[in-house]
Parts: sequence; structure tokens; C-alpha cells
Amino acid sequence: MIKTRREKDTLGEKDVPLDAYYGIQTVRAIENFPISGIYPHPQFIKATAMIKRAAAEANMATGNLDHAIGEVIVSAAHEVIDGKWHDQFLVDVFQAGAGTSHNMNANEVIANRSIELLGGKKGNYRMVHPNDHVNMSQSTNDVFPTAMRIASLFLLQELFSALGGLSSALFRKSEEFDVVIKSSRTHLQDAVPIRLGQEFASYGLTIEKGAVRIKKAMESLKELGIGATAAGTGINTHPLYREKVIKLLQDITDMELRLSGNMVESTQSMADFVEVSGALKTLAVELIRIANDLRLMSSGPRTGFSEISLPPVQPGSSIMPGKINPVMAEVLNMVAFQVIGNDLTISTAAQAGQLELNVMMPVINFNLLQSIEILKNVLKSFTERCIKGITANLERCKELAERSIGLATVLNPYIGYEAAAKVANEALLSGDTIRNVVLKRGILSREEVEKILDPFKMT
Repeated sequence: MIKTRREKDTLGEKDVPLDAYYGIQTVRAIENFPISGIYPHPQFIKATAMIKRAAAEANMATGNLDHAIGEVIVSAAHEVIDGKWHDQFLVDVFQAGAGTSHNMNANEVIANRSIELLGGKKGNYRMVHPNDHVNMSQSTNDVFPTAMRIASLFLLQELFSALGGLSSALFRKSEEFDVVIKSSRTHLQDAVPIRLGQEFASYGLTIEKGAVRIKKAMESLKELGIGATAAGTGINTHPLYREKVIKLLQDITDMELRLSGNMVESTQSMADFVEVSGALKTLAVELIRIANDLRLMSSGPRTGFSEISLPPVQPGSSIMPGKINPVMAEVLNMVAFQVIGNDLTISTAAQAGQLELNVMMPVINFNLLQSIEILKNVLKSFTERCIKGITANLERCKELAERSIGLATVLNPYIGYEAAAKVANEALLSGDTIRNVVLKRGILSREEVEKILDPFKMT
């Protein structure tokens, strides 16, 4: 039998595991929301504890919170920030609207740890109360979105590191492949020559531009509504609380945070999260395109393009011996699909707010943090296990470039579009190259052909 303690709230009494740092409201949430089995992201727990620490310090500074209580709240919150007691955050990510259950989970864990630090027994809330002390000058309505912003900002810094690694790897490949001539393709049909290095340089720039879009969007996340409390009016806070709590959060997070210019708007609107999610979706769209290009160029090895080879990282089939699949490009696609789906969820949830509050914050938070996390993780693996090991199949690239019907394009200024089209059609029907058709028909001299049909100059 699990030993328990008896706790009560405004709805009655319940048993709480004796050793648990959480309390009765967390128990109710665990019972009410056995939905996904997914618990809060560690960065979100950390961000919530940072707010609790800052709030306690601000309330002590304004004289609202007794220092003996405030100091232990700060110590307990700091332990959570350092990663202790994360196993006590057991509320499902799909939970009560606005995130009240998560906020109370944090309040109870910090309160009970504070009680313990004072020498008391868990559940003795006369010493440190979850609502009256840990949640002083706060509401779920300003704590939860502030934690969402801080957690997203922390995770985005990790994503930028992964994006920087990918773009650097792509640019290094562009230099390595700069001498590799291949056929470009438009409409998936033969087009003019291009250097493989040019393609990889464009991919690197795409990733850089994606990072710039996200950085621009994330600036809005630095504007916090902390101190807004229930409806944006700041009810139950000291006049100096907002100024002090934002300064403390700046110091604790080491971020350039600022107070919202309109707390009511900050409480109502989730547009900032939609904007960031939209930038992540745009990145996902570009990643899908790049992954698909790599899959096409590496297709084969005998019956496809086979212009590049992706590093083999695992056997590709349980029935076909020797088969190797582009699994790293495939997993990148799947993650990008998920991010696009998450963006739809975030957009739908953001428009579902009514009047002074959007109660759908928990699902917005879960989907946004998941998008950032899985993008960060997949980009690191994709860079190390795919991009860095790509090799060019020089002879195959040269062969396809020479046989491309697109080479006829360069003849336009010399023999005109219609004559060039006849050359292209003849090459296509005969299976010969553009170069040989021009020479056989005596349209241009060999010297002129060598000069005009120099693939490198065409690029």
C-alpha cells in the first residue's frame, strides 16, 4: 500500500502520496486528464520555476512577502530550475484550459519543498501556501503564457545552433562540389547545365534565410505580460511589482525581455506564437523541398539519377538484400510534416480565445515546443549523418549533363531558337548528344562548338 497524506481544497479532500511534492490539485488533474501520457517539456518546467523565483523576489522587495517564506520559495524554485523535482510535474499536456493545472502543480511542488526546507512536513500549508505565497501577485493567465515565451526562447537558441550547423555543412559541400557540372531540371525535364556546388550553396542560403525569419518572429516573444494577473489589469499586485519582476526575469534568464505595452492585449492574444509557428512552418516547407531534391539526385543506384550518393547509415529493406534507403532525408520529411500539422493546431487554437483570455494555451504550448524540439533534433542528425557524408558521382553527372537536351538553349544566340529546337528534337529522336548533332550537320565548326558548348562557362 502506498502511504498517503490527506489534503483538502475548495472541492473537498483527497489522498496524496506521502512522498509527493505535488498536492491535491495536481492529483485531481492527474485523475481528470489521463490523455496523452506526455508531461511538460523540461524547458517549460524550468521557465515556470524561473517565474516563481522572480515573483517571490519581487514580492519580498515590495514588502508583500515575508522574507523567511520568500527565501525558501526562491531556494525551492532554484532547485526546480536546476532540474530537481521534474519528476513531480505529472499533469498531461492536454489539461485544464489556460494551464491552471500546470501552474498549481508548480505552486504545490515549490510550496512543499519550501515547507520541507523550513523543517515542516509536506502538506502543512500553514507554513507555505501554494496560492497565497508561491502564487502571490500571479495568475495562471500571466504565468503560463510568460513561461511559454521563455521556454520557446530557450529552445529556439538551440534550434539556431542546429540551423547554423546545417547551413555551414551545406556551404562546405557547395565548395567541394563547385567543379561538378550536372544537368539542371525544370518541370523535372532536362534544362541547362548547373554546378552541383551552386545547388548546395542555394540550399545553404535557404537555411540561413529560414533562421532569419524565425529570429525576426521570435522578437515578439520577448514582450511579457507578467504582472497582468487575471485579466490584464494587474489586480492583486503592488504598483512596483511589474517593474521589479521583469528586471529579475531578465537577470535570471539572461535575456533581453521587456514588459508588454498593453497587458490586456497580452492576456487576450496568442498572435506572437502563431507568428513564430508560421516561421517554423516556412522552414519546414523548405526542408521538405531540400530533402526531396537529395532523394531524387541520389535515386538509383542503377535505375535513377544517381548523381550523388548519400552515406549509408542502415540496411534499407527486410526482404531486399543490399538495399540502402535515404532514411535521413525521409525522417527530415516526416518531422517537417509534423511541424506543418502543429502550425495548423496552433493557428486554430489561437483564434479560439474569447474576450480577456485564450484558454487553449496548453495545446499551443505543447505544439510549439514540440515543433522546435523535433526540428532541432532532426537537423543535428541530418547534418551529421547525411549532409557531411554526401559524395558526388562525377562521371554520372558529366554523362547526364552531356546528354541533356537543355544544352540546345546555348545555341539560341548563334543559330536562333527554331534552328536550336530542330537540333534538340533530332538529338532526342536519335539518342545522340546536342554536340554531335551540331557537328554532324555542320551547323558550327568544331572550334565554335567547343567554345559555345563549354558546360562550365554556361554555369
